[in-house]
Amino acid sequence: MKDKFNRNINYLRISVTDRCNLRCVYCMPAEGVVPISHTEILSFDEIMDVVRKAVSDGVNKIRITGGEPLVRKNIVELVRMIAELEGVTDLGMTTNGILLPKYANELKKAGLQRVNISLDTTDPIRYKEITRLGDIDLVYKGIDAARNAGLQPIKINCVIKESALEPDAQLVAEYCKQNNLEIRYIREMDLENGRFWKVQGGDGGDCKTCNRLRLTSKGMIKPCLFSDLEYSVRALGATSALETALNEKPKRGTISRKNNFSGVGG
Repeated sequence: MKDKFNRNINYLRISVTDRCNLRCVYCMPAEGVVPISHTEILSFDEIMDVVRKAVSDGVNKIRITGGEPLVRKNIVELVRMIAELEGVTDLGMTTNGILLPKYANELKKAGLQRVNISLDTTDPIRYKEITRLGDIDLVYKGIDAARNAGLQPIKINCVIKESALEPDAQLVAEYCKQNNLEIRYIREMDLENGRFWKVQGGDGGDCKTCNRLRLTSKGMIKPCLFSDLEYSVRALGATSALETALNEKPKRGTISRKNNFSGVGG
């Protein structure tokens, strides 16, 4: 489907939860965020209403995000439901990797094709500082589990302050080189002041070729991460919410005072 700037919108990112088992410094405060009540979170059936409509309109790429998507109960079943839809050719997930040893094989059997795993340093002390709660050895086990399950390609998302030449980023680059992993550098963004950059090694952050819409865990279709525009699936229905978001998708991002990474999925 095309937006009014003739961009082909074929990518839907689905945040299935605002909850996370880490507290990364660039994503949420040390005490975490007040969780959305379970009654506000979309059910799998509600998510699938949106996915079916989006796929029927030409979306073929789906990415499941959070928060941390693997803390959502029965997440494997949602993956299976999406994977069974004719027209979905690219089904991925962004995760911190910590729960992949438990779920990687099930996810692959359900139809998940690939994963992006967050890793901002290979220094155990720095990893603990950045994530506040994390054990880097669990991430390594998650990467191994994804590889053994056949989730390919495995891409590493590395958040940087300004440059891929920063010490932590270089450590991650070396680790990826040694382990045959793809790396994407994501410069730390500022939603409220509209500061964002193109992803190095990926296609995010480039407004002129943006091909995505976002579905939040509480049912808002967002046409742009750097905009406060959002349309409720529950209030408008999946068809109208998607069509309105498509028609109102801005030419480029500006600022957002409503969005937060824990609830939108980045």
